[in-house]
Amino acid sequence: MVGELEFEKPLIELRKKISELKEFTQTADVDLSAEIEKLEARLEKLENETYANLTPWDRVQIARHPNRPTTLDYIERLFTNFLECHGDRLFGDDEAIVGGIAKYHGLPVTVIGHQRGKDTKENIRRNFGMPHPEGYRKALRLMKQAEKFNRPIICFIDTKGAYPGKAAEERGQSEAIARNLFEMAGLTVPVVCIVIGEGGSGGALALGVGNHIHMLENSTYSVISPEGAAAILWKDASLAKRAAETMKITAADLQKLGVIDEIIPEVRGGAHRNLDEQAQSIDAVLKQSLQELLPLDGLALVEQRYRKFRQIGQIAFSEDYLEVK
Repeated sequence: MVGELEFEKPLIELRKKISELKEFTQTADVDLSAEIEKLEARLEKLENETYANLTPWDRVQIARHPNRPTTLDYIERLFTNFLECHGDRLFGDDEAIVGGIAKYHGLPVTVIGHQRGKDTKENIRRNFGMPHPEGYRKALRLMKQAEKFNRPIICFIDTKGAYPGKAAEERGQSEAIARNLFEMAGLTVPVVCIVIGEGGSGGALALGVGNHIHMLENSTYSVISPEGAAAILWKDASLAKRAAETMKITAADLQKLGVIDEIIPEVRGGAHRNLDEQAQSIDAVLKQSLQELLPLDGLALVEQRYRKFRQIGQIAFSEDYLEVK
């Protein structure tokens, strides 16, 4: 089954059994309502236990779900009058990053985000959400335009990483990412970043230097994929599950380390279960972020951003445990 996750198999089997019993009662003169009620109660309990005790690897699987909402899904539900802009004015247009101007509750904003496909054809067109350098240069062009016209910037992060191919390196992949980090640090308009899926390596960080950084509950944010880390540490990519447990890549871990500001709760089972409800949760957090940042002037925004990144990972020793400052 497309989109079936390993840890959800017991739930899927139970749902299938309930569905079969319901179909049977419609075609046969048999009352199975009591049995169906028992199975539904069992399903409810199993769902609560399963989703309340997700492991880091489970969350990696949810973040990679093929039906997980993308940047354009959220743009459609959170913004009005979205006008997409194309090209970096140097080489071409990279469809792995989308961006443009829009209105957020009547406020002019610039929206930028990684964009992967929903099927094989679109994934190929968008390079599976892995940007080339022209994608990052397009993003930077839009950011500087936003600064010129005093528009807040909202970034959606969802990529396995920047494209590592030869052509991308020849066109200056590392310089494009580094340039974005440098320029975003000094932007004099509010920058709000939201990790909505996978946040992988420098490819994610190139859109992640913000005043506020939020994460969906089942998203991940890391310097390398669990498979890549396992291959380096233990010479065995099949140990990705073990790597995910130790890498501190979940929203809860990153909030403790001070990397992100707020965890956005997800619909039970993942954002793909109810896109409209998930968009409403993002809307509430985004609205609060802008209310806090809009009153600040340019210098205050730069200073706040500087302090935020300087304190990431700073820890203080207490009597019996480590806690983030």
